[in-house]
Amino acid sequence: MSKDLSNRMKNEVAQLQPSDILAFNQATANIPGIVKLTLGEPDFNTPEHVKQAAIRSIESNDSHYTNSNGKIELRQAAANFLAQKYNVHYDPETEVLVTAGATEAIYATLTSILNPGDTVIIPTPIFPLYIPVTMLNGAKPIFIDTSDNGFVLDPEKLDQVLAENRATAKAIILNYPNNPTGVTYRRDDLEKLAKVIEKYDVFAICDEIYSELTYGEKHVSLAEILPDQVLLLNGVSKSHAMTGWRIGLLCGPKAVITQIGKVHQFCITCATANAQDAAYEAFANGPDDGVEMRKAYQERRDYLQGALNELGFTCAKPEGAFYIFAKIPEGLIQKSFDFCYDLAEKGKVAVIPGASFGPGGEGYVRMSYATSMAQLKQAMANLKAYVAAEKVQV
Repeated sequence: MSKDLSNRMKNEVAQLQPSDILAFNQATANIPGIVKLTLGEPDFNTPEHVKQAAIRSIESNDSHYTNSNGKIELRQAAANFLAQKYNVHYDPETEVLVTAGATEAIYATLTSILNPGDTVIIPTPIFPLYIPVTMLNGAKPIFIDTSDNGFVLDPEKLDQVLAENRATAKAIILNYPNNPTGVTYRRDDLEKLAKVIEKYDVFAICDEIYSELTYGEKHVSLAEILPDQVLLLNGVSKSHAMTGWRIGLLCGPKAVITQIGKVHQFCITCATANAQDAAYEAFANGPDDGVEMRKAYQERRDYLQGALNELGFTCAKPEGAFYIFAKIPEGLIQKSFDFCYDLAEKGKVAVIPGASFGPGGEGYVRMSYATSMAQLKQAMANLKAYVAAEKVQV
């Protein structure tokens, strides 16, 4: 007789739902002729000099465990990169941790700092990973909907929420340039937020993985302004088109990184050795590899935003990353999941429902322009035909 132990799972795991984004992407993947503007995956190849560094690493049989925190030469190169680019300064020996992508950095960080009953302040719309990881640790997400403020967190609102949750608040999440909106924060925005955050004993977890993909003003890290409270996440996934290499960075004060390093160690032991060598090459000898990619993304952004505006979609102008968060025009299906499934079936365009990104996302869709201009033009042609047909019927 077989025995079903699925009812013996951890309560928080049983309550979780699978990723909306991955589920939607999978559900629409096999529609004939579909044009996908779904996943945040650079369409560029990893730079050749980075690939060659990994090949040399493999050929020299570098296939063993590394220091759990990462190879020291990689941590040094990463620290130099962050200092040169963003004027943030970390001791590579004690304040830089190499993780299996920014995803593992998020998991290790939240698992290290959260106790059951704690709260995490999460401005939305936002990349949804922070929400289930918070819940897995028995903590509660407190959402701040930013959709009525141009998708920018208002310092006064943050102050109010932190004051109301002073006894339980453990961290605030800042993801910028933002996924899904492409909105980012300028120095004066960050200085205002820093004045609020420093009043409270909370971590500011700053996911800045898109820092090299900003259009216009140079990226500013909150870690420059508030180093004692910031835990900085970065990596090579977006800047060097290395998503599959799974190399992220977590930086912060020594005493905190030491504690998080224990959880990281028990999760993965260490990041993959030859991938670390590739990341070293990226940081040390290709700090500006993202420049040409950024130029292409900006051209695509400008085209896509113009085409969407002509069709009645409105959106905050993306200042970074490679997403547009567009409001569904009146006269079309307004529930984002219903709209996206209908668009995929009838219009042959796959975009991500805005409701996947938390409060403030309903009624919007996220479109990734990390794809070719030819694909974008085909998507807009399909969307134009869909809008012309469906506005009459709805």
